Amino acid sequence: MVTSTPSPVAAEWELLRLCAAPRSDLARIRELVQHAPGGPALLSLARAHGVFPLLARALQEATALASLPPEVRESLRESRRAHLYFTLSMSAELFLLSGRFAAEGIASVAVKGPVLAAQAFGDAGLRQYTDLDLLVRHRDILRAARIMQDCGFTSEIPLAAVSAGKIPGQFLFVRERSHTIVELHTERTMRYFPRPLPLDAFFARRTSVALDGRSVPALSPEDTLVFICVHGSKHFWERLMWIADVAGLVARQPGLDWARVFAVARATRTERMLHLGLRLAGDVLAAELPPAAAAEVRADAVAGRLAAEIRGHLPSGEQAPRGALQRARIRMQMCGGAVRSARYLLRLAFTPTEEDWAAPQHKKTGGRLDSLLRPLRLARKYGAPRSAPAPEPASRAAASSPQTKKARA
Repeated sequence: MVTSTPSPVAAEWELLRLCAAPRSDLARIRELVQHAPGGPALLSLARAHGVFPLLARALQEATALASLPPEVRESLRESRRAHLYFTLSMSAELFLLSGRFAAEGIASVAVKGPVLAAQAFGDAGLRQYTDLDLLVRHRDILRAARIMQDCGFTSEIPLAAVSAGKIPGQFLFVRERSHTIVELHTERTMRYFPRPLPLDAFFARRTSVALDGRSVPALSPEDTLVFICVHGSKHFWERLMWIADVAGLVARQPGLDWARVFAVARATRTERMLHLGLRLAGDVLAAELPPAAAAEVRADAVAGRLAAEIRGHLPSGEQAPRGALQRARIRMQMCGGAVRSARYLLRLAFTPTEEDWAAPQHKKTGGRLDSLLRPLRLARKYGAPRSAPAPEPASRAAASSPQTKKARA
């Protein structure tokens, strides 16, 4: 039997999917490496989709590295080494901040980043990310911000604006010397949840995750699954890494309480976002669900149509951005229900973030103006589909602005 040889571009995409899947077909990976001559293009695609560490691991496990050009093997080694060093440094920052918050009586959990890598892939170095994300209660944000400043971070959001009650998209902190970025989130910044994030319940169920022999507080696997499905939906699932997060978490957490998963989704009205994430994990990366969970996901026909649409965009990822009307349509469909989705879209459209603050940031005045200006800004930004810039080379990533980095994280 003769095996058909895919085109180089198709081979690169299939290879990337196999390397990001929870159960990699090592023989097929070795075969595809022979037919993907564009080694640099493969690495660029992997970085753009945030799965470079998974690619490097799978190629090593498949003993396929020797088939790559020497310069590609060297790039893999150097990038892997740099990422492991970055992971260690970010884990150290996480230990420091988690310890300081706990000492001051501030409850926190780490989300995404190295903690999710450990939960979903069993290794903190197997997830590509650019910053740390922590959840704290909104009532603690001013104290948490002052601790961040004591630890050498500069707030990108003026504390006067926070004191005045303004709510940014996230509370962003940067340590200029090391370019380290940390985002603090609260139940009030999690605006992509149709209902307010039940942070007290999430904290009551929190667990701990081991990183380098230390334990850090994290969301339970069930809450993590819902959280990352909302996060992927927020970004229209444009990167393979977000689907790999879902597939990896499902595969590595066989004891998931699926009744609780679906109950949390119902409580936060994120059922379709959950269904969509699980559907993509199965369709793209062959993730396996228990029969009852799979039946519930498959019963959501709208999630199935959205998954098919996203799969069509996925290989190009962020290179195929959507216009404002298309984004609005997809957001409404991901929320589910005509009245519910209309309210959700209106709230997202008129709830200002720091990009919309028209009044001086230390004053409460201008709130209504901020809300009215936000749809105009969004219309200018997403008015029509347009070509996106090429992915930034990894060598320039460290020089990127905090705003650029957080947009890609």
